[in-house]
This record gives sequence, C-alpha cells and structure tokens, in this order.
Amino acid sequence: MSKIQHSEDQKPASAPHFRLHKTVALVGMMGAGKTAVGRAVAARLGVPFLDSDSEIERAANQSVQEIFARDGEKFFRQRESEVVARLLETQRGILSTGGGVYLAAVNRENISAHGIALWLNADVDLLWQRVRHKDTRPLLRTSNPRATLAEIYEARTPIYALAELSVHCDAKLSIDAMAERVIAALAGRPDVLEQIDA
Repeated sequence: MSKIQHSEDQKPASAPHFRLHKTVALVGMMGAGKTAVGRAVAARLGVPFLDSDSEIERAANQSVQEIFARDGEKFFRQRESEVVARLLETQRGILSTGGGVYLAAVNRENISAHGIALWLNADVDLLWQRVRHKDTRPLLRTSNPRATLAEIYEARTPIYALAELSVHCDAKLSIDAMAERVIAALAGRPDVLEQIDA
C-alpha cells in the first residue's frame, strides 16, 4: 500500500459542514458568554462574528462606558438599535448583542425579520461570578452591584424568554462545549442552520 493510499484510508471522518441561512442574534445578560461563545460558534461554522457593542464603539470612537457617561443610556440605546438594524440587514453571521438590545421591541422585531434570537440563559450566580471583577459594566456601578445584577436579571428574564431558541449555560462547560450546545440547538432548525455534505 502506498503512502497516499494509506493516508486516505486513515483519514478521520470530517466534521459536519453547515450553511447558515439567517443571522443568529445571541441575546441575554451581561456575563452570559455571548461574545466568547459567539466567536467559537462563528469559527466552527465558518461565518462572520459580529458584535454590536464593538461596532458602536468603532463608530463613536469611544467605549460603551464613555458613551454612557457622556451621552446617557437613552442616546446609547438609539445608536445600538441603528447598529443592530444595519448588521442584520447587511451581514449574515453570529451576532453578539449587548444585554439591553433584546429589551427594545424594535430590536426584537428586526431580529425576527432578518434572523433569529437565541437566548444564552445563565443564572445569577454564574453571571455574578463572571462580571464581579470587571469595571466595564456601566449598569453595575452601584453601591451593591450583586443586588443590582439580580434586579436586572429579574426584570429582563421574561423578555429574553421571548427568544425563539434558548440554550442553558452551564458553569462546568468550556466555551467550545457551549458552542457545540448552541450549534446543536441551531441544527434543530434547518431554516436557520442546514447541515450539508462536505
């Protein structure tokens, strides 16, 4: 047997190939893993990774915290809606959204019209574990950030639950394992993610 034949015989089964038909907007609380898991999902599927906060910061040449401090939350939310609408209309990929994006009806409607929402559902303890040492969360700059996080969680959870798909976040899972969990959820929707022959 020649080397070429041998290498062909020993070739491992290739990973599944997918075609993404709609942008997947990852929604959920700060600290749920939308950016980290989103990057991993996009890399696995070979599609663009989009981040609404990064796009806003690039357009404004300022950080989210600076925009909040200078112009206030209302101004930020308006810019956020504009950026999300543009990304949904012009690109197809995995879109990581800021924690407040899905709260606005206009954003929910845009996501539904141009893509699909997937909620990364993490409990308060896991969220706190991930965000407590970061000072980049304007909404948590309070005297009791843990209590503030819990209040935000209680208020937002019923709205996140409107997302068409939901994936539970498990602290024991790696980013790659969470990405696999997201892909498995998307694969159950062939109108969103279609498995194709290599």
